[in-house]
Amino acid sequence: MHILVLQHAVVEHPGVFRRFLAEDGHSWDAVNLNLGEPLPEISGYDALWVMGGPMDVWQVDQHPWLEAEKSFIHKAVTEYGLPYLGLCLGHQLLAEALGGKVGKSETPEIGVMDVQLTETGASGILFDGLPESFKTLQWHSAEVTDMPPGAQCLATSPACKFQAMRWNTRAYSLQFHLEVEPDTVTNWADIPEYSDALQNEMGPDGVRKLAIDCERQMTKFNEMAERVYINWLQTSAKT
Repeated sequence: MHILVLQHAVVEHPGVFRRFLAEDGHSWDAVNLNLGEPLPEISGYDALWVMGGPMDVWQVDQHPWLEAEKSFIHKAVTEYGLPYLGLCLGHQLLAEALGGKVGKSETPEIGVMDVQLTETGASGILFDGLPESFKTLQWHSAEVTDMPPGAQCLATSPACKFQAMRWNTRAYSLQFHLEVEPDTVTNWADIPEYSDALQNEMGPDGVRKLAIDCERQMTKFNEMAERVYINWLQTSAKT
């Protein structure tokens, strides 16, 4: 597969998924929208991945390219039927692009936290082989408040109802992160919006605390990420 990856911060890339792609011989191109890089022609790609980022989906005045990105996502999944994987902001952008709603979180989730699979998620393909409840890295202060028509919720948490979503048969998105690598927390903490949110939730020593928490879960994070990656490839092959 040749995958297009839309990024909104250079350090918020596919993470450990990069290793899995390389091992399997898949190729990918990154477009850093926050740096003004243009969206390419969709027809040159076999799938679309959309990563996280510090901006919110409604901040089109500060980031005018968000409107074009939403239109691009809509076209990719509805007209071209491209397999889709969205993480964090990529989850929220998919929802908005398809007619759902995104808003500020009543309770921001920042830290290593549990998510719970729904009945649909537990019986579906994407999370096959994962436990019904598992730990993830959360780092968000906005969330999907209404899923788009036709979407199904695959995972949830007490503070965030729609933690994972499927639309049609080939578009999947996660509010949380499993793509964590040893340097993920320190890299993301260099982004002011993330650093501020982390300190608000975990105090001035938040970076160190969160890095330690992620290090404790790193092996499990990587195992689950690989399983989700394999499962996503299975969904992408379906017609």
